[in-house]
Amino acid sequence: MGGIGSYAAIGDSFTEGVGDPGPNDTFIGWADRFAALLADRVPEHDFRYANLAVRGRLLDQIVAEQVPRAKALAPDLVSFCAGGNDIIRPGSDPDDVAERFERAVAELNDAVGTVLVTTGFDTRGVPVLRHLRGKVATYTAHVRAIADRYDCPVLDLWSLRSVQDRRAWDTDRLHLSPEGHTRVALRAAQVLGLPVPAEPDRPWPPLPPQTTLEVRRDDIHWAREHLAPWIGRRLRGVSSGDTVEAKRPDLLPL
Repeated sequence: MGGIGSYAAIGDSFTEGVGDPGPNDTFIGWADRFAALLADRVPEHDFRYANLAVRGRLLDQIVAEQVPRAKALAPDLVSFCAGGNDIIRPGSDPDDVAERFERAVAELNDAVGTVLVTTGFDTRGVPVLRHLRGKVATYTAHVRAIADRYDCPVLDLWSLRSVQDRRAWDTDRLHLSPEGHTRVALRAAQVLGLPVPAEPDRPWPPLPPQTTLEVRRDDIHWAREHLAPWIGRRLRGVSSGDTVEAKRPDLLPL
């Protein structure tokens, strides 16, 4: 792939960077870190980057709000990660979500240089979400097939084994930690054939074993601090991103 001088990221909390705190109550995240790796490959100040992602967004919201903006910006590269919030909703159909995702990929593919699509994570070790593993796997298979049809590079998070470690996840167990985001950024760069400063799937150092009591105490704390509020928002129909705007809506020098 030739030099990339501009990049726009679209998606939800994963691409916004939730779990990877930055200055002034913002988040950094894998897309920002990936953009920095891309910027290192071009002359200083020549690279431009936009991050349109907003936490909590469903696929149709991303298509309505972010895809037209990405098309108007017409960057060399767009990363498109969407559908995860749809898949975890009760009664959702991964086949239907994939059909809508494909229409958006086709739309983007006609307007920008390259569309990098992103699969789901393997949720086998994620509380609350492990029972959805089959739906996530089905959606991931669709995303890979869509990528084949439109010749899109694939950021395959299902096969990234290092993010199966609990240290790759934030305390809410739903979003990546700073190190988890870093490893995804490194894998994204690898997908585009770029040299990276570290191997994203390198092993983690050993962890001391936890006692049953420690595990139970951690689970109770997590349920009280993170699970209960998450369920409460879902019951009220409230999204964590209702009052949030894109942190970087224009292609600006990085």
